[in-house]
Amino acid sequence: MKRALLVIDVQKIYALEDSDYCVNNSLSIVEKINHLIKSFENKGEMVIYIKHEHSTDGSDSGRMFDFAGDNDSVEFARGSVDTEFIDNLYVVKNAPIIIKTRYDAFLGTNLRKLLEQNNIEKVVLCGFMTNFCCESTARHAHDIDYYVDFVIDAMGTPGTDRLSPEETTQATVATIESGFAMVVNSNDI
Repeated sequence: MKRALLVIDVQKIYALEDSDYCVNNSLSIVEKINHLIKSFENKGEMVIYIKHEHSTDGSDSGRMFDFAGDNDSVEFARGSVDTEFIDNLYVVKNAPIIIKTRYDAFLGTNLRKLLEQNNIEKVVLCGFMTNFCCESTARHAHDIDYYVDFVIDAMGTPGTDRLSPEETTQATVATIESGFAMVVNSNDI
């Protein structure tokens, strides 16, 4: 079965200590992501990078920040430090980079077309945030008939206002593994 690794939103906003989205163990997660990337590269399998970005005026954000509170600044603003790849992320030369403006990496992008052109049947997901962009992308991939591997130890989240990162991960896994994706560890891949 031909597969592709989707490296979702491995961006500095998740590693910067002063960020509301900081994931405490982001650098160790990136090490696992790099291991996956190098494994796929060594096998000649496709690696696709996904980045979340918005125009600086936020005009392309739709309903994205309805629940962010009274924050007037645009999060994930194109060209900001927040949207750059985390420094130690391994980037395969000439690998495609998909820019998205929603949680779901398929929505409003050419991701599906790229997968179809390369006869991909399974997508393997890693990156940030487990409970938003990774989960939304996994659900969409499942619904358009891709097999999905959700690499839980190569994902991260800062948690929510009500749940710790660990509780958020557990809640996401409980839903995802019940009907959307195979939840696996990086060593399984």
